Amino acid sequence: MKLPKLLLGLLVFAATSAQRPAASPAATYPFQNPDLSIDQRVDDLVGRLTLPEKVSQMLNASPAIDRLGIPAYNWWNEALHGVARTSMKTTVFPQAIGLAATFDKDAMLQMATITSDEARAVHQEYVRRGERGIYQGLTFWTPNINIFRDPRWGRGQETYGEDPYLTGQLGSALVKGFQGDDPKYLKITACAKHFAVHSGPEQLRHEFNAKISDYDLWDTYLPAFRDLIVDAKVAGVMCAYNAYASQPCCGSDILMTNILYNKWKFKGYVTSDCDGLNDFWQHHKTDPDAATAAANAVLHGTDIECATGKLFTYNSLLESVQKKLITEQQLDVSVKRLYKIRFQLGMFDPVERVKYAQIPLSVVESAPHQAHALKMARESVVLLKNEKNTLPLRKDLKKIVVLGPNANNEAVQLGNYNGFPTDIVTPLEGIRAKVGKDTEVTYVQGVDYASNTVYEPLDVNKRLAFNGQPGFQAEYFKGTNLEGAPVATRQEAGLDRYLANVKMEVAPGLPAENFSARYRATFTPEKTEELALQITGDDGYRLFVDDKLVLDNWAGRGVSTKQYVLPVTAGKPLGLRLEYLQTDRRTILKFTGAKVVPMTAANILAQVKDADALVFVGGISPRLEGEEMKVDVPGFSGGDRTSIGLPQVQTDLLKILHSTGKPVVLALMTGSAIATPWEAANLPAILNTWYGGQAAGTALADVLFGDYNPAGRLPVTFYKSETQLPAFDNYSMEGRTYRYFTGEPLFPFGHGLSYTTFKYSNLKVLSKPTTGQPIRVSVEVQNTGQRAGDEVVQLYVRHPGATGRVARHALEGFRRINLGPGAKQTVQFTLTPRQLARLTAQAQRVELAEKVQVFVGGGQPLAASVSAGRVLKTDVSLTGAKVVID
Repeated sequence: MKLPKLLLGLLVFAATSAQRPAASPAATYPFQNPDLSIDQRVDDLVGRLTLPEKVSQMLNASPAIDRLGIPAYNWWNEALHGVARTSMKTTVFPQAIGLAATFDKDAMLQMATITSDEARAVHQEYVRRGERGIYQGLTFWTPNINIFRDPRWGRGQETYGEDPYLTGQLGSALVKGFQGDDPKYLKITACAKHFAVHSGPEQLRHEFNAKISDYDLWDTYLPAFRDLIVDAKVAGVMCAYNAYASQPCCGSDILMTNILYNKWKFKGYVTSDCDGLNDFWQHHKTDPDAATAAANAVLHGTDIECATGKLFTYNSLLESVQKKLITEQQLDVSVKRLYKIRFQLGMFDPVERVKYAQIPLSVVESAPHQAHALKMARESVVLLKNEKNTLPLRKDLKKIVVLGPNANNEAVQLGNYNGFPTDIVTPLEGIRAKVGKDTEVTYVQGVDYASNTVYEPLDVNKRLAFNGQPGFQAEYFKGTNLEGAPVATRQEAGLDRYLANVKMEVAPGLPAENFSARYRATFTPEKTEELALQITGDDGYRLFVDDKLVLDNWAGRGVSTKQYVLPVTAGKPLGLRLEYLQTDRRTILKFTGAKVVPMTAANILAQVKDADALVFVGGISPRLEGEEMKVDVPGFSGGDRTSIGLPQVQTDLLKILHSTGKPVVLALMTGSAIATPWEAANLPAILNTWYGGQAAGTALADVLFGDYNPAGRLPVTFYKSETQLPAFDNYSMEGRTYRYFTGEPLFPFGHGLSYTTFKYSNLKVLSKPTTGQPIRVSVEVQNTGQRAGDEVVQLYVRHPGATGRVARHALEGFRRINLGPGAKQTVQFTLTPRQLARLTAQAQRVELAEKVQVFVGGGQPLAASVSAGRVLKTDVSLTGAKVVID
């Protein structure tokens, strides 16, 4: 802000402070009385705040108000698939898209309960330490329930797939497990994001304006949000970066005012996405300045501004009030909503009164938690193809060669928005642990994701020294410019640092915020070869070799990984200087290296010639698909993908492996749909393991060798190519997802094979089908194979007589069951009037007296599956009057 605005803020602060005399922190106020109602306590507390204090509490990093004894609080925390980004080790489940592939609401509820247990325990430990920074609170910005409308979207991995019903059901289970069942206190809070029409492109999200019909809005983009907000009572909502109908989502008349608050009567809190409010006046250009934008956002119900740097639009709210763009009383609405959440979390009550505050730290990574991570990793595995019963493999094979860029890569299986577990099992480790002592397991990476040059990990830190001491000499400076005398100088054996918050110190007396560091060492190569020196950092870094700048990311912000490739000579020392700066948030710095190994067909063939089976673990990586990323890899752009195909170098290697005549098993790790047309036509067995979390390797090995019978299902359509899809930035649902795609997919939504077989029979409607009343449907499912296994029973509804826009069919029920060989079970579903209704062209949801078709089976009601009896159909003739569904 310019000086006059700062002076204005100081004058307002002085005026309001003069109106409210300071009180002693030791005084007893009504808001400190746990026996009063929460609303009484909130009213009392907010009534004691000055205007500047109120504004300060509307920022994600809310400072302490010492005069009232109110501690600092940072609203920003993450728990997408386990407690994330904390400095403590936590249990890591499969990435959200993998959780969706389980089609298991009960397991999802248990996962969320485990996560909230760990979250509470971790939070209480931080409180005991006096730490209240980012990733330490109880307000978690999870789940991401945007519809994964296009597989090119890099953040689709964070969602529960392309179907509104599946997304709503799994998201609701997470909310229940997060928020608990106490009548007074919330365990932790969930947050439905990103409200509501949001799914890329990542590079355009700060200025993009999504244009869709009202039909698509209510048919596809809103149903899951309604499930969480109206039915599950989620405590938080995050509004999206982009605009909808030419208004930023956080300032949308339609989304925020009309739907969220007026129609759905939302009572929780709303946060902006991080730096999203700056977009109002900097990118969307819907507001002329920060003061106008701030008032606009608050008046639309955005209570918290999240920002990652020093520029907070809400710091201009003092100016907004002075200019009469908003009143202090209108700010009170937001501040009261925020404090109500904090009171509901028990933050101002004695620990002994809040049962959730007594969860011990010993639950974190406990044996039951780790067992559930393995259970969900197993359940998430989708067997896409298994020709001639190639799988399961025998455990007594003489030799298995494991290949591929994801075969032994711990980082990839953790996905994004992740925590860090104590133990991670990679596919290679899982396979080695599974086979007998007489089976040789050889690892050959073969290719990188999109390059036939492989970087074999090499611990270069062992060859570093400074003045005769191993490792780096480290100098730490206050400020981000390496200026002045170092605060501390010491020897670092190596660099692999992760600090989750600024309360931690990188050196005695130097907090992990707004500092810089210089690391110097001599590196003496052991061999003459080509090496890659690799740096992962958050924020800026640069590398000098013999005083020559060879890698420059000094202006970088956020996590990135870069490398410098150079030839080295055995015994010839190189002078290294690594410089690093950190602004705020987490501190990440890792220095390592790799040997550069170009791979050839002859090289590969020589290494696999005596193998009995080849397991290729390929796919992509969360370092290639994700949130606003800078990558220089063909097929990827800004975190999104320009091609949905498996990178060509991987297909080329698979062709070489296939030419040997040996059985080739392809296991994919991915956060989204991958097109594998050649592989689907030529390889005998294909699985998708997603980013399977800490136990991904064990789960894959269990499936490969038959210790677990797979039953995961695709939560997204696997297309043959992106050419089957409309343009990525086209938000219309026409031609997208299984509900509106009329082409032939590679693998359809809901698809997944098993090592056993199931038979469906006796599909019945058990109640009178009358409009306005629920109906019950039952079906018998029998395991007709020789193995016990899970089956995902899926129910779809079709409106055959509807005209205009209507889904081909839509999932309206699912249940995962386990059956032993020969066992039979009757499965029942209840369909509500909402589920039997359909949208008119005017986006009015109505239930009519008409025929509705109900399909039940192990997958979608495709023509072949229905004719073969794998999916059963019954016609339901609804009678009665027209019913309009709100």
